[in-house]
Amino acid sequence: MKTVTGNLNKEKNVFTMLTWKYTLIVTLVLLSISSSFSQNVQSGNEKEDVTTEARVTGLNYICIHVLELEKTLKLYREILGFKMSDAKVLHGPGLEGMLVMKLKAEDLEISLSLTAPEFQNTIGPVGNTNHNHFMLKVNDIGPIGDKLKAEGYALENEHYVRDKYTFFVGPNGEIIGLSSWD
Repeated sequence: MKTVTGNLNKEKNVFTMLTWKYTLIVTLVLLSISSSFSQNVQSGNEKEDVTTEARVTGLNYICIHVLELEKTLKLYREILGFKMSDAKVLHGPGLEGMLVMKLKAEDLEISLSLTAPEFQNTIGPVGNTNHNHFMLKVNDIGPIGDKLKAEGYALENEHYVRDKYTFFVGPNGEIIGLSSWD
């Protein structure tokens, strides 16, 4: 009888120990989930605070100045799989006769700009669209433009707040555009 009772006590002790272990594990998991949820709520609140600060919100477009049309179209359309989504001829000072072809792959759109024949083999100065550049979306161009000027960057468009765009040359020679267009 002692042996049976002793075995039952051992089994109860093992059961009790396992119950406590599982209870402890479940408690730790729940605390972890609760802590994670709390952090996500806090980071969500932080995100709301950041939206009031002027910052980059995305990529508006990438523009590539085309020097060799046939090779460029072969690369982007046949090899990389972009599809033509739009094409138009621009008019205006520094833009007259420029062909801009918009190519799309999934949610990415790039522009290929082919300048008027008289400027075909040139890379233009900042502010003219016959150069390779990318345009970043910003939520408030004014403070960003002001910071860039304070750091010594020359902005192509001094009326950037009114016009909602400007270009500047980055520290590596890259041409960067900023726009707060809707």
